[in-house]
Amino acid sequence: MTYAFPEGFIWGAATAAHQVEGDNTNSDFWVLENAPGTIFKEPSGDACDQLHRYPEDIALLAGLGFGSYRLSIEWARIEPEEGHFSTAALDHYRRVLACCHENGIQPCVTFHHFTSPRWVAADGGWESEATADRFARYCEHATAHLGDLIAIGCTINEANLPASLAYAGVLPRQGLKEFAPFLKDAARLCGTTLDRFGPFLMSDPIKTRDVMLAAHCRARDVIRGGRGDFPVGITLAMQDLVAVPGGEAKRDEARAETFDVFLDAAKSDDFVGVQTYSRARFGADGPLPAEEGVPVLTMGYEYWPQALEGTIRYAAERAGVPIYVTENGIGTDDDAERVAYYGEALKALVRCMESGIDVRGYYAWSLLDNFEWIHGYGPHFGIVGVDRSTQARSPKRSAELLGATARANTYDAAQFRQEEPIDE
Repeated sequence: MTYAFPEGFIWGAATAAHQVEGDNTNSDFWVLENAPGTIFKEPSGDACDQLHRYPEDIALLAGLGFGSYRLSIEWARIEPEEGHFSTAALDHYRRVLACCHENGIQPCVTFHHFTSPRWVAADGGWESEATADRFARYCEHATAHLGDLIAIGCTINEANLPASLAYAGVLPRQGLKEFAPFLKDAARLCGTTLDRFGPFLMSDPIKTRDVMLAAHCRARDVIRGGRGDFPVGITLAMQDLVAVPGGEAKRDEARAETFDVFLDAAKSDDFVGVQTYSRARFGADGPLPAEEGVPVLTMGYEYWPQALEGTIRYAAERAGVPIYVTENGIGTDDDAERVAYYGEALKALVRCMESGIDVRGYYAWSLLDNFEWIHGYGPHFGIVGVDRSTQARSPKRSAELLGATARANTYDAAQFRQEEPIDE
């Protein structure tokens, strides 16, 4: 099976600032990682030191054959205290974006990827309606400084994730506050009390969803009115929601509360970013465990690369706007398993495009083996390995195969079945 993608189709890899930059000391997640009794396996620390090594990483991405880099800029660096915008931080990100252009890489910029400034978390975080206006103000300042260098803009990464985890039974509806006593110390370190502390995923997931939706809409409008001319959208965490007989109502309820509210708003966006890793099954009583006989990965979900087809189709039909696959990948120590996963996921992507769905680009998650939040540095999603002691980068075979696909702009299923490195 081969498929030639349309001219201009974008191939890239993605990261997030907090997961790769290192020393993001002013963010709410830094506080959470370092608070006494933390539920995080380990702190992010220096991460992949991309704060200093970005020229190496961008050149590596270009050398592999990719044409775009999805990265995030860090609100906690740009606005370390409310109303104080750091020109030094903005200039740093301007150098990063310029470096992308110098290497023939289109920068896809995410304005918020999970982390927020400490002062935001201390004043209600994403449960506070004030955060929507504060986020829009930050986006306005960032766009004024960087917009002429941005190729694609994503307002908020996976704004639906807290609600999705709540409906999947992973996150309690009341958040994690009463289940994580360490949050009291984290709140104290932020100079506030637990009832005011609101970092992402640690608060009311449904309220967070609603505030993030409002923030996206306001940010989209100020970004469009600012410097530069580029498409603006939101990215969503989308499992392929599948109902076994009798589970249709529960599946549809989950779709309505976690996908549809955002996809309906996205009808006014330029695109939707679909981010898919697996599927979720629903029975008459709600979420079901993994199906017997289907492998379960280290992150706790099924190995199900074909899920990408279902999420693309659902997002395209509901929102009616172009689609970018802004994240897709697998956490595994076995790169052969990663290669097989990407082969099947790209086959699913091809089926969508052959049926006429307007998909504009595909980003692998992730470029680097990086900090995976509560799980620390254990899960390896990167197509490029990182030696934790030296920070040396080592491209894997999956990187070579995806890069070759990007250079040729053609999917060749046979390449993803090879055991030997591909011919350059």
